[in-house]
Amino acid sequence: MARNLIALAERLPLGIPTLILTLAFILFLIRVMVRRSYRLAPAVRLSIVETLDATIFAALLSLVIILFVVQAFFIPSGSMEPTLRVGDRILVGKFAYRIGEIHRGDIIVFRYPLNPNKDFVKRVIGLPGERITIKDGLVQIDARPLKEVYPTALPGEDRACSSNYGPETVPVASLFVLGDNRCNSEDSRFFGFVPAKNVVGRALVVYWPLDRVGLVR
Repeated sequence: MARNLIALAERLPLGIPTLILTLAFILFLIRVMVRRSYRLAPAVRLSIVETLDATIFAALLSLVIILFVVQAFFIPSGSMEPTLRVGDRILVGKFAYRIGEIHRGDIIVFRYPLNPNKDFVKRVIGLPGERITIKDGLVQIDARPLKEVYPTALPGEDRACSSNYGPETVPVASLFVLGDNRCNSEDSRFFGFVPAKNVVGRALVVYWPLDRVGLVR
């Protein structure tokens, strides 16, 4: 039941932070009404107010955590298989890049450049100033082949989908990202570079389903 409610909340256009803030406001209004309701016995009124206070505090604390510390995300597609699978739920650290830099190989959640209302998850491949080329599926950084172990293999033991790109230089304050499942991924090959300001955070762990629990690498 809880999983279904979380999934529903994640798909609502308002977003979870707005829902939490709305819930806290409604609870606050109820608290005001209860305090002014003298039809209730003082002990009952005090008990209800204390319960509402605790709930409001918990809601606001969760809002702070979601906005500034960590947030849960649902994986809706297979673009990051086998690293992340359809139905996985991950925790994303929003603090990661406030205290550190983005590195090649990091799996990040970011606002889709063509529609900032959508969140995408991909792996960082190219950093600012680097020249990116893809020849027959092989990624090259500044004309040197990039050693990768994560792209999904194809039947016939191909290391990744054969594709070509570039050469293109990653602009300042931007990133070049790719999905691990190169055969089925909408990424920088198609929508271009990701502004660093669009990055929400770094994928840290898979927390659901239970048989998939573990660090995201």
